[in-house]
Amino acid sequence: MQVPLLDLKQQHAALRDELSAALVRVLDSQQFIMGEDVRLLEAELARYTRARYAVGCGSGSDALLLALLALDVREGSEVVTTPFTFFATAGAVVRAGARPVFVDIEPRTYNLDASKLDEIITGRTRAVIPVHLYGQMAELDGMLGVARDRGVRVIEDAAQAIGAEDAEGRSAGAVGDAGCFSFYPTKNLGAAGEAGLVTTNDEETAERLRRLRVHGGATEYHHDEVGFNSRLDTFQAAVLRVKLPHLDAWSDARRERAAVYTRLLDEAGLADVVTPPFVSEGARHIFHQYVVRVPEARRDALLEHLKAHGVGTKVYYPVPLHLQPCFADLGYKEGDFPESERAARSTLALPMFPELTGEQQEYVVETLRHFFL
Repeated sequence: MQVPLLDLKQQHAALRDELSAALVRVLDSQQFIMGEDVRLLEAELARYTRARYAVGCGSGSDALLLALLALDVREGSEVVTTPFTFFATAGAVVRAGARPVFVDIEPRTYNLDASKLDEIITGRTRAVIPVHLYGQMAELDGMLGVARDRGVRVIEDAAQAIGAEDAEGRSAGAVGDAGCFSFYPTKNLGAAGEAGLVTTNDEETAERLRRLRVHGGATEYHHDEVGFNSRLDTFQAAVLRVKLPHLDAWSDARRERAAVYTRLLDEAGLADVVTPPFVSEGARHIFHQYVVRVPEARRDALLEHLKAHGVGTKVYYPVPLHLQPCFADLGYKEGDFPESERAARSTLALPMFPELTGEQQEYVVETLRHFFL
């Protein structure tokens, strides 16, 4: 049996007619950049995330950069974030002219350990970027308290977590000073190319985001500051508007399949060697990825075993950011963030998408059982 890590064919087949009609509508309108679908998508996503404002842009990476610039993170500033995340999080900090300062993760959720913030924030710290990794929100209460006491902004990297909620029922992207989303095609809500969005509850920040994404000008030829080109493509907005009404059902299907995996792993007697994801009590984890932890010494051999038996898998992320060659000048070394390094050596993702069948999940777990038992 072949079980891909992700399969979008069924999703797109079910929406083919709606998607085609939406794209033809854009073609006929000739509004290919920042057209009406962009304005409507922004309004719909503001309602969905329960943020006051939503500003579309070219990608999730650009969303992070725009948020940093709109909140006055500039050269010489420091931005605290996690080393266990996709490169774009720290990459945007450097692109803004600031210096990333890393804090280790909480090992159960893989999210930034808020208890370590107070000791790392300095007078140069301008912002903290928690990442809602794999679809589960980071613990924000302690983080917000420390940040606000120290005059530091909080930018949520919600690229993997649209629709996630914490135990208090707050929505990812609507709690901090800004929230950043990616609609890369593999996300729970994916475009047919690159697209991103920034949410905020502050009107002034929203206005500045709108200027920065079009070279810093409120009108075409008048520029208040230097921004850059990160306008949202109308085709992508149209695709996302077709998909958005289905997002909660897709995320619920992911949650159901995550529960099935966890049950099957337990029934297979794998609990001692394959640790399923931890879900914070009362939270809504939307399972962008279903990531398990396995013995470090056997992880890479397991990857090869799964691939040889037709099971899609991937490591998110094999090299923590503090050990990336491009960040060598930051002065970090191996051993500085032990939980992030341990996660990089011991985790892997199992196939996860809404259309995943019970038979496929049973095959995945049986393949794991054959390796370990």
